Amino acid sequence: MILDPLQPGSGAIRSQHYLPATGRNVLWGRLPCAADSAVLDIDSGDEVTIDTLSHEGILEDQGRDPRRFFGSHGIEGDGVLDDAIAIAASDYPRDRASDGPHVVTGPIRVRGARPGDLLKMTLVEALPRVPYGVISNRHGRGALPGEFPVGIETVSAFAAVDEDPGGRLVGTLPLVAGGPRSVRFALNPFLGIMGVAVSGDSRPHSVPPGPHGGNIDINLLTAGNSLYLPVQVEGALAYVGDPHFAQGDGEVALTAMEASLRVTVRFEVLSQADALQQFGQLIGPLAETQEFLVPTGMSPDLDEAVQHCVRAAISLLGARYGMDSHLAYAYLSAATDFNISQVVDIVKGVHARIRLSDFT
Repeated sequence: MILDPLQPGSGAIRSQHYLPATGRNVLWGRLPCAADSAVLDIDSGDEVTIDTLSHEGILEDQGRDPRRFFGSHGIEGDGVLDDAIAIAASDYPRDRASDGPHVVTGPIRVRGARPGDLLKMTLVEALPRVPYGVISNRHGRGALPGEFPVGIETVSAFAAVDEDPGGRLVGTLPLVAGGPRSVRFALNPFLGIMGVAVSGDSRPHSVPPGPHGGNIDINLLTAGNSLYLPVQVEGALAYVGDPHFAQGDGEVALTAMEASLRVTVRFEVLSQADALQQFGQLIGPLAETQEFLVPTGMSPDLDEAVQHCVRAAISLLGARYGMDSHLAYAYLSAATDFNISQVVDIVKGVHARIRLSDFT
């Protein structure tokens, strides 16, 4: 194998806090709410190494038997993750008709986090747990419902990991079913789901993103980059999941290259006063990379998602740099790309790339 599988508790564990994707540490199909109990308590600034588990290979329409599913693609023995086998075989109370597909690890209580603060989640490290992933189109979903999938309920494309001549890991696909794996694309591991718990006692569905974060699927959130989320409950009750090896903006087929990761995440609390000074009044997720500030907009309607993102960007430029709104609007039109994060998660997502260097 190109990569040795990272089974629960084995291999590299970077931080002193470690959460495997087993037992009470996971939710399947729903996201945490205020009524949920934390599985780990940490301080602001702490790092946690977390095993995340892809839903691909464990779902009912794939047989809910990862040994058989991945075995049909040549993956045998310990190449299949033990935690994937365990959750697929469990009696976890997931309702296929009303719950989402995603497995999330958490929630994690960050001491001192209060509603009105921001939680900064920085992806420090993302290690592939397996040398393969799955790209699926199912249930008439995706950007072309009614056209794909053709004739069958689920199409799951198996994407193997290989090395390019420079030693970098790449994903591979064939041009035709059963053909040689001649299509090669870069891997950029990130978490599709990073979030905080919602208030109340009702767990939200895992698919649509929102002010709590959740399934935002922004592919810029690779190692070294951060996501800021408005804290909604005491302790934030943060969680991660939906690991990806690669994703194009839009995620048009429904899933990207879904595959399990071991991640290390740093959790930091920004007080309400500091948050307002740096970012203004955030009503939804904001990403930050070494190069960009990345405000977001979300709505079931893509046009409205763009509008929400533009308004968020104007507000951010005003709070961060004191820029007049009409000049911010002009700047965004001249110099900022607005990208479609995804169009397949019920609530569509748009994110803007505001270059930090333009304001130095």
